[in-house]
Amino acid sequence: KKLNEDTTTSDNSLIKRLADSTANDSLNAQVADNSFPLFKLLTPYIDQSRKPVPGAIIGSAHFKDTTRIDLYLRLAMEKNVFPKDVRFMWSALPITDQNKRPTDRYQLYAIRVNSRDGKAPLDGDAIVSASQEFDQARGYAYVLMNMNPAGAKTWARITRENKGKVICVVLDNRVYSGPTVQEEITGGSSQITGNFTITEAQDLANLLKSGKLPAPARIVEETVVGPSLGKKAVDDGFRSFVLAFLIILVYMAFYYSRRAGLVADFALIANMFFIVGVLASLSAALTLPGIAGIVLTLGMAVDANVLIFERIREEMASGKGLRLAVSDGFKHAYSAIIDGNVTTLITGIILYVFGTGPIKGFATTLVIGILTSLFSAIFISRLIFEALLKRNVKITFTTRATQNTFQHSKFDFIGKRKPFYFISGTIILAGIISLFVRGLDAGVDFKGGRNFIIQFDQPVQTNQIKDALSAGFGQPPNVIAYGSGGNQVRITTRYRIDEEGTEVDDQIQHTIFTSLKSFLAPNEDYQTFMDKNWMGNQKVGPSIAYDIKRKAVLAVFLSLVFMFLYIVVRFRNWQYGMGAILALMHDSMIVIGLYSLLWGHMPFSLEIDQSFIAAILTVIGYSINDTVIIFDRLREYIGLYPKRDRKEIMNLALNSTLSRTFSTSFTTIIVLIAIFFFGGEVIRGFIFALMIGIIVGTYSSLFVATPIVFDTVKLKRDKK
Repeated sequence: KKLNEDTTTSDNSLIKRLADSTANDSLNAQVADNSFPLFKLLTPYIDQSRKPVPGAIIGSAHFKDTTRIDLYLRLAMEKNVFPKDVRFMWSALPITDQNKRPTDRYQLYAIRVNSRDGKAPLDGDAIVSASQEFDQARGYAYVLMNMNPAGAKTWARITRENKGKVICVVLDNRVYSGPTVQEEITGGSSQITGNFTITEAQDLANLLKSGKLPAPARIVEETVVGPSLGKKAVDDGFRSFVLAFLIILVYMAFYYSRRAGLVADFALIANMFFIVGVLASLSAALTLPGIAGIVLTLGMAVDANVLIFERIREEMASGKGLRLAVSDGFKHAYSAIIDGNVTTLITGIILYVFGTGPIKGFATTLVIGILTSLFSAIFISRLIFEALLKRNVKITFTTRATQNTFQHSKFDFIGKRKPFYFISGTIILAGIISLFVRGLDAGVDFKGGRNFIIQFDQPVQTNQIKDALSAGFGQPPNVIAYGSGGNQVRITTRYRIDEEGTEVDDQIQHTIFTSLKSFLAPNEDYQTFMDKNWMGNQKVGPSIAYDIKRKAVLAVFLSLVFMFLYIVVRFRNWQYGMGAILALMHDSMIVIGLYSLLWGHMPFSLEIDQSFIAAILTVIGYSINDTVIIFDRLREYIGLYPKRDRKEIMNLALNSTLSRTFSTSFTTIIVLIAIFFFGGEVIRGFIFALMIGIIVGTYSSLFVATPIVFDTVKLKRDKK
């Protein structure tokens, strides 16, 4: 906090210079004239006779225009229009109307700095106490402030030399108060009066007594999304959500018969309402990754219903009646459902703890969705089935088209494991070679920089945009097409990334406008460009980029560790944990390797950013879910057939879960395809990673995880 001096007078004021520097016609004519662009945005504080109103405030403006006004004032300072000792600062609080309600306008102060080093003559650490008080007789709130002896001495000198002038209370270049000095103040005790509400006086008192802050606030990460981009993202996300949801409902009714499928559909609809209700109660902001998290959760929520229905089908195939089959089906499915969802829940929690921004939103919906899907599948579905059974309603769990699907499968997964080891090893090796040769397309999240999204009236060529910006930046940026229309581009650059301040961002935006002027409509000015063409921007400083990388590595590592520990404890066998973790490493390496091989060759971005890490962890959660369910069936069969050969038991377990694996993977892939094509460009690279991961995760749970368990157990027995 700073107490800055302002020695502005009505005879020699900046607003008088502004007024005198204009034409001699009326002020209204000047405002309309393009020769005076400042007065189009800034309403000067002058009376009807065009004389400046005494005080430090020189004008007011809408908050959207403050950045542009700052630019005009900086240009004027560079041309020595104003004295060198003046500083322009905006009010921290908006102007209020007659009913004390805040408006959209802020006041502009002109403050004179008298010290050589540009610092305020009195810092906030001189203030001992400050409190909000209320004058009962006059009916207004004020602030009572007390200073230490050194501060009191300086305060007396400042107030003595500036009677009738304004002293400003400033924090981070924002003026919180500008009281006028009535008389010399001795003893270090002062009253700050103004048109304060009790809340505003309390805020000012807290500001004063908090003391001097040694470090200024500094923006290390910033994201701005234009309203048109935000609306399109929401529309795309909602469209993909509706389409994916309808596909799931139709599939369940088709695969498991009309009645059983409709029960599952009702549970899924209830699950959707639960997710939205919990998010609303938490006042959570629903982002595009959040919508994707909901849709993906619905795809995975099918898994619990599928597990229950598959167990009921097995119980009925063994000769049990419908009532007993439903009861035993639910009971025997609980173990696999709990194990699969807990491992995925671990991923969601780690994403929430270590993620930021969109990742945290994705993790929030994922965790909520897992919990609500468990409740809807286990509790609501059970209640509906029991109600139907009491009414003696006939329920079937197959249709003519699906009743024999995967029922007699006898594929030798264990016997064919070595060829699949070779296929996996070849893909992983190719990915590792590509990582050393090509590397990855690291986004600004991991290396720092700025992203800008620009929209044009007509389709443009990215190489032409790149050449135009290279001259302005002094270095070639990365420019890619953004969206399907060919008229949007995303610009990525590290130009001036180590420089701080809003003026740097303003200058970069003006550089982009100047460089791209030939691609814009004729006579389009800067403000029109920002309103119409500027779709959004993101800035990540080098320090936050390093922190994001560290958290990403830590999140992946902790996910693997916690899942390994859970599986070892749950199955009481380290070979199961080893098989699962090696399969997860296999999935992650293939996804990363394919990103290295394919980036630059796909019609959408394959940047490695926070969303990619979220995708990797989601793939890990999905893959471990699939693997644990197979392990659960394997554990069950080993208990039922302890004397059978392990190879036979493992093949039997894998084949018995094929129907469930197909249904879950199919519905999830269909969901992701819907999001990929209709979810918008913003999330396409993220969904691509999920699609690869789901396919690879399903493959590894069948051909990698269980065979590794077989080989490690066999190796242990051979040693014995």
